[in-house]
Amino acid sequence: MIFRFKTSAIILIVLLLVQVSFGQTPTDPKDEKKPNVAPNVSTKEAKPTDSKDVKQATPAVSAKDTKNATADQIVESAIFIYGLGGGRAILNQIRKTAIERGKISYTTAAGRTDQASYQRFTQRAETLNKEKIRLDQDFPNAKYSLVFNDEKIFGILDDSVFTPTEIASKAFENQIVHGIEALLRYKENESTISSTGKEKIFGVEYYLLDLTDKQSRRTRFYVSTKTFRVMMLDYEQDGVKYRRKFYDYNYAQGTLVPFRTTLWAGEKLVEETDVGTITFGQKIDENIFSAG
Repeated sequence: MIFRFKTSAIILIVLLLVQVSFGQTPTDPKDEKKPNVAPNVSTKEAKPTDSKDVKQATPAVSAKDTKNATADQIVESAIFIYGLGGGRAILNQIRKTAIERGKISYTTAAGRTDQASYQRFTQRAETLNKEKIRLDQDFPNAKYSLVFNDEKIFGILDDSVFTPTEIASKAFENQIVHGIEALLRYKENESTISSTGKEKIFGVEYYLLDLTDKQSRRTRFYVSTKTFRVMMLDYEQDGVKYRRKFYDYNYAQGTLVPFRTTLWAGEKLVEETDVGTITFGQKIDENIFSAG
């Protein structure tokens, strides 16, 4: 497929390729030694979109106009980047389904760390709240699943359905509603966004974007002014301020994915996820999202 972009788009892509190698400083200095390479990225290619859809995608913010960018322009540029120049057309076509496998660890209030292998199955829908998501977690002494379907959350243990604790349900829900997809699909979800200026952290300058969804849940996103990648996000729940950070970005089947994520509650690290493999476009049996 041949992509045709305006000159400004080509310049931006070239700048971004340079920054992948040299430009983006991690939020946490100790992560500077981590390679920006995901060794197990799936190389299976999904069927490309119609070229008429792809060639219409252009970055909304030019490399020379970052100072006056509006909230919509910033997000539209991020969508362009996450779709490797194809924007929504590429994201919607390739990410119809997703199968993700990796390792996850949780730190309890008592300071104990629980580690598990996980599998996450996602079936994309027109809006985020209509998606079907299943998270299988295999701990040393337990194995169970959490399912998000029809805007409800339930658990499955040994083929039996159970009601998760409020803490577990909220943590699972927050991964969905306070995530990068919430920003990339703000129009589909009818969320509102606003720009609150810029902030520099550890030498990296960010656009600050506040998103409010239809349920009045608020998330602040930190978008790099250089790469238009979401590097952090903040939200608050029950008086606790949470910050999720994204690292080790790499392209998987033509879309941009962070392969390492951390979640902080105040100054405490409470969750860490490392993606081993992620594959888009594979057929998923819908029965795995069923309570039956």
